[in-house]
Amino acid sequence: MERRILIWIILYLLLGFLFYYLAVAAYHLTIWHGDELLYQFIHWADIRKDAIGLLYIGAGCCIIIFYYWRKTFSYLQEVVSATEQFYQNDTALIQLSEPLKEVENKMNQAKVNILNTERSAREAEQRKNDLVTYLAHDLKTPITSVIGYLTLLLDEPQISDELRAKYTGIVLNKAERLEELINEFFEITRFNLSKLTLEVERINLSRMLEQIASEFYPVLSEKQLRWHTEITPDIEILCDPDKLERVFDNLIRNAINYSYEDTDIFLSMKQTDDRVEIFVCNKGKTIPPEKLERIFEQFFRLDSARSSKTGGSGLGLAISKEIVELHGGSLKAESADESISFTVVLPLDCKKIV
Repeated sequence: MERRILIWIILYLLLGFLFYYLAVAAYHLTIWHGDELLYQFIHWADIRKDAIGLLYIGAGCCIIIFYYWRKTFSYLQEVVSATEQFYQNDTALIQLSEPLKEVENKMNQAKVNILNTERSAREAEQRKNDLVTYLAHDLKTPITSVIGYLTLLLDEPQISDELRAKYTGIVLNKAERLEELINEFFEITRFNLSKLTLEVERINLSRMLEQIASEFYPVLSEKQLRWHTEITPDIEILCDPDKLERVFDNLIRNAINYSYEDTDIFLSMKQTDDRVEIFVCNKGKTIPPEKLERIFEQFFRLDSARSSKTGGSGLGLAISKEIVELHGGSLKAESADESISFTVVLPLDCKKIV
């Protein structure tokens, strides 16, 4: 803008000098008698040429500057009006004058980003509210059962030992389910109020995976599932073992929950250069692409029916992905031909990455 004003002022001054020298040349080429009105005006102007020159320069500069100032002010008013539209909760794009196209593009980009952020926040909040509603509803069933069976045990002291053991087992089972649901509430709170940080140390990842896998044998046996493991021995990495254990626990539980009965769960780990790759795969119902894209979102659950066997808080995979990425690694999911697989890639030394 300043450059344009300067150019116009220079052109204006050049035009003034050109007019002056042409007028002087025409004056000297003309024969005057002294009584012409034009001659008297020229003679008057010649005496006051310094003042007229200053007036010409001042007036021209003021006109040029005022013109561009008014134009700039109109652009400013246009941007201010567009700012009001910027915060309107609609999808209409902002339109500005041609010289403001760059500003228009940036404002539209910012507005689209804000709308997407607001929509994502509303969806996340709605999913969270739905989840809390579901969990509250699920809490009611085991509590009712616990109260009911404890009342039976209290009201019927002469009940047989066999029936007493049966009722006690049911109460224990419902109490354990209550504990799971309460832990899910705590999980939601921790995920939203805390920022995950790493406490790294060197560990033998091979032994860690073998130990985790062995701890799941009873659960697999109950569901008629089998382990198929291929873990490269004695691979050490620098990591936060507690948080990585949580990742593998989440992935394995997910594989167990969504596996067909009488199938194998495949767990492998190998080293490639300065990284390790952990692979967890199970045979189960193929996850549709639209759900697979959202599988790492907070509070997203594959099982919309809230089955007590598979329905979790919808945070396990989201937290797992955050933990892996904090280590400088990656976590991806794939599903096709009734197979579900998760691939974790981790650096041998997370301190070189994060």
